[in-house]
Amino acid sequence: MSQSASPAVPEALHSAIYTGWVSHQRLQPKLHGFRYQLFMLYIDLDELPVLFKNKWLWSYLKPNLAYFRRKDYLGPTNQPLDVCVRDLVEQQTGHRPLGRIALLTHCRYWGVCFNPVSFYYCHDQHGQLQAIVSHITNTPWQEQFAYVHAVAQASPPLSPLLLFTLQKNFHVSPFMPMQIEYKWQFSAPNDALNVHMQSWQHDQAMFFATLTLHRQPWRAATLNRMLLRFPWMTLKVIAAIYWQALRLWLKKMPFYPHPAHAAHDRD
Repeated sequence: MSQSASPAVPEALHSAIYTGWVSHQRLQPKLHGFRYQLFMLYIDLDELPVLFKNKWLWSYLKPNLAYFRRKDYLGPTNQPLDVCVRDLVEQQTGHRPLGRIALLTHCRYWGVCFNPVSFYYCHDQHGQLQAIVSHITNTPWQEQFAYVHAVAQASPPLSPLLLFTLQKNFHVSPFMPMQIEYKWQFSAPNDALNVHMQSWQHDQAMFFATLTLHRQPWRAATLNRMLLRFPWMTLKVIAAIYWQALRLWLKKMPFYPHPAHAAHDRD
């Protein structure tokens, strides 16, 4: 399957709009938390070329008030996005997803795009969820890293909530150490979509992040309403990151420099 889909808009779309809340709660070494509303797009990559057809404020690849730009997402931009995702999953797990791939993300709004994390839901040829890719961008370095979660390795594998335990391999926040064990929990993307991430160190919970979303149909009126209700969605994400970092600094939270920069300074 590739992104060279028919120009006709399918009658029934897999793509959807999700609205809800994101919350962070830090437990160690001091309490700190916040919560804010957001919307995200759940984009079936096979439907992507026609999703924004006849939607004046939205477009695919062409600049608009809201648009999907290939360079904002995973992999070499000279390759189709779905191919990059399939290649990554196959490299990491040994099994290539042959079914639909859907992307939960922010688009570029008013010229600004930033995704602390985008999620790719990869299905097999029978329509079953096979793997989830968490594609992370850190701030302010704008580096990217992808964790691949194979559904067959979830614990328990047949539970409606998929739990993955893994070691942290990518520096995200200067207020969080690298020596962290992650516990990621996902629900399947149905009427509700939930992601819950825990950071543990020395058998102590340090940090929780939760995404709680509810599905809405893909309609032009809903897309426009979201754009008007959250006109600076991605800019708000960036501002929130720096505002919370300032609050953590004022609370005198321990500061952990980027490992690569720290190694360079030692040299």
